[in-house]
Amino acid sequence: MKDRIREILSWYSSENPGVRTNLARMLNHGRLGGTGKMVILPVDQGFEHGPARSFAPNPAGYDPRYHFQLAIEAGCNAYAAPLGFLEAGAAEFAGDIPLILKCNNHDVLNDERDPISAVTSGVEDALRLGCVAVGFTIYPGSSERNQMYEQLRELTLEAKSAGLATVVWSYPRGSSLSKDGETAIDVVTYAAQIAAQLGADIIKVKLPSAKVELAEAQKVYQKYEIPTSTLAERVKHVVQSSFDGRRIVIFSGGASAPDDQFFNEARAIRDGGGFGSIIGRNSFQRSHEDAIKFLGHVMGIYEGSVQ
Repeated sequence: MKDRIREILSWYSSENPGVRTNLARMLNHGRLGGTGKMVILPVDQGFEHGPARSFAPNPAGYDPRYHFQLAIEAGCNAYAAPLGFLEAGAAEFAGDIPLILKCNNHDVLNDERDPISAVTSGVEDALRLGCVAVGFTIYPGSSERNQMYEQLRELTLEAKSAGLATVVWSYPRGSSLSKDGETAIDVVTYAAQIAAQLGADIIKVKLPSAKVELAEAQKVYQKYEIPTSTLAERVKHVVQSSFDGRRIVIFSGGASAPDDQFFNEARAIRDGGGFGSIIGRNSFQRSHEDAIKFLGHVMGIYEGSVQ
């Protein structure tokens, strides 16, 4: 095992050997294996946004097996999806790629100001499907956040007891935040800190803007002149807020974006000390050939072969 991976695992000394082994499986898998960087393919959008909005741009994506194949051929570190998608391909692709079971999900059929996801699977399902980790979304800023925090704590305790790592999607959202505030630098760093405090092994957040949402935070950012003018500086601050870089932090790819913009964001993540990206729609909504090329370019940025 490379020294970089041993260093990262040393940050998780409180975890049992099973959790550390499963973290190592992800960190050592795929094209970026051994570098300490990660690119994960997440495909929960069919549940979260609906099938047509997710898969019509590339109809091959309606087939759950397509996403296993894409993650494997692209050399991703792991593939994350809800119960149904994993059940549809876990046996056929057993052992080919580390799997993350997304254990709660949220639909958009009901317009709600304060979202909460439904628990849709659990640790027993993850073990049955051969997963290395469970995933869970929390919405800091929602009036329902405390229930989600408590659900996550229960899941995390059970997962760690079974030797599974925990990946937390920490997405600020709710009636207490403005739309722009969901990605404000103070809010995103707060969301990352909450996930770390709740026991997340891997934290997934959105890329932050330079906006500061909360008045009390604004005073602190001004007083201590916290650097936030560039995206790389903001990434660095998010990582700093995740136990001073002692937790793996990866960044959401979000909705489809122009290639040059996405690649520049990947460079900022790399330069800011981020651990990588979790890229869904920006990859699987492309043709297979284009998606492989696109993901390869992102991985090249993280491994240093592409500037």
